[in-house]
Amino acid sequence: MDEIAQVPGRIRELREILEISAMDMAKDVGIPRETYAAYESGESDIPISALYKIAGRLGTDITVLLTGEEARMDTASVCRAGKGVRVERYPGYEFSSLAYNFKCRTMEPLQVYLDPEKEPASPVRHSGQEFNYVVRGKVRVTVNGRSHDLEEGDSIYFDARLPHGQSAIDGPAEFITIIQE
Repeated sequence: MDEIAQVPGRIRELREILEISAMDMAKDVGIPRETYAAYESGESDIPISALYKIAGRLGTDITVLLTGEEARMDTASVCRAGKGVRVERYPGYEFSSLAYNFKCRTMEPLQVYLDPEKEPASPVRHSGQEFNYVVRGKVRVTVNGRSHDLEEGDSIYFDARLPHGQSAIDGPAEFITIIQE
């Protein structure tokens, strides 16, 4: 079973250990009760911003939710090539967490892999700001309905509260994203 499939169970288990009802959890993190229930049951993908809020309410690091283990580093954390925690967020969009082992992160650097054969996901929005830097291929970044076609070496910085999404153009693509909550 891949790591992302285990996240809802980890959330539910920690919530139950802390004796927090699902209704209180949803209210505390500002997520509609039905949406939270879909996250915890695994019916819906959990946005990274929601994972941060849930981890905060549970008094743990997001790494615990993603991997089942505590982050260990507090001065520096090295992530060797190909060794990040890899997660398929939804078909056609996989990412590797590049700083998963650093305690109390205030931003989330991810390496994202896009498969052009899969249908792009619906636009998302979350708190904070986001930076994308194209490493390989071509990426279409759509922010608030406006598309920006980026090539290797190009980057974009935007308000992540606006609806946004990324898709590959003309073949597989890869980019680095840094999400600041």
